[in-house]
Amino acid sequence: MSKSVKCVLSVAAPLLSVYLASSAAWAQTPEAVGERPPEDQRQADVAAVFEERGLLTPKGQWVMEPSLQYVHSSSTTVAIDGFTILPAIAIGLIDVSEVQRDTLTAAIALRYGLTDRIEVGLRIPYVWRDESLRRREILVGTSGDQIAGSDGSGLGDVELGLHYQFNRAVTGKPFFIGNLRVKSTTGTSPFDVERREITNEEGERITEVFVEQPTGSGFWAVQPSLTMIYPTDPAVIYGNISYLWNVERDVGGGQGKIDPGDALGLSMGVGIALNNRTSVSFGYDHSMVFKTKREIGEPLDPAFDRIQVGTFLWGLSHRLSDRTSMNVSVGIGATSAAPDTQVSLRFPMRF
Repeated sequence: MSKSVKCVLSVAAPLLSVYLASSAAWAQTPEAVGERPPEDQRQADVAAVFEERGLLTPKGQWVMEPSLQYVHSSSTTVAIDGFTILPAIAIGLIDVSEVQRDTLTAAIALRYGLTDRIEVGLRIPYVWRDESLRRREILVGTSGDQIAGSDGSGLGDVELGLHYQFNRAVTGKPFFIGNLRVKSTTGTSPFDVERREITNEEGERITEVFVEQPTGSGFWAVQPSLTMIYPTDPAVIYGNISYLWNVERDVGGGQGKIDPGDALGLSMGVGIALNNRTSVSFGYDHSMVFKTKREIGEPLDPAFDRIQVGTFLWGLSHRLSDRTSMNVSVGIGATSAAPDTQVSLRFPMRF
């Protein structure tokens, strides 16, 4: 049970990242050599560093965005079943488990401008995931480490998005964008994947692992958020607050109703224009995932306490042409629950 819920949280976590990207970053370059770029163009170039809309898609235009993301996470757990006679001496069984997870996601996103202030979007991901578990009992004679692993691939959870820009971007004044995301359950749920037991040399059950890795969370999710962008030449300061609501459901299989923890997300950062084509950004994203609960007949205690997920962010954006740009972003985990490393590559193309 705990393994399944942990997987749900690990799949949902990526959805907690706040994105601030701009589809208006593909403005025309100045005609005269050495001419100072227009103010709005330089601001748009900076906004393009981020991954979600800072200036929305113009009315009647499409943006297609292929992307590739790699996420690596690891965790080491030490469990002691016994007692201590001195602070440095433990008597009993010491169990050490190390888990390595790698996730590669290829996605295609489509965005369309209904008006100059309203944009709708669709994102379709394809997920490949690999997980390996290595375990060893210390102070107990064993022939070696116990190693288990699995992988899986397939369609991920499709997302729908709606974005509304409340006010126009004016130099010296912040502007605000409201966002609403809905995540489906089109990916393979962790509760629909077969599991097998891992036992020790005595045949005692230790834990369970997936026979095939799931590609989705198994839960619908809704995430409203509010983005603030403050242009101040040659930089852009941004901030975002979001709330992720995971919809509880009965997962079947005798496991009862599970309510994944909702999450409160905050992020802030700055983007700096190097020239009229290239810009960089630095930021920090933090999400507090609340307690996950389950119910079998009657309410039970929370399955997990709050989880803190913090990530340092770095980004680079370069405009390849008037209609295409390349965006690279790197995230480094700042808390134990965050992925160790996440790297994204995107190519927004305007039509």
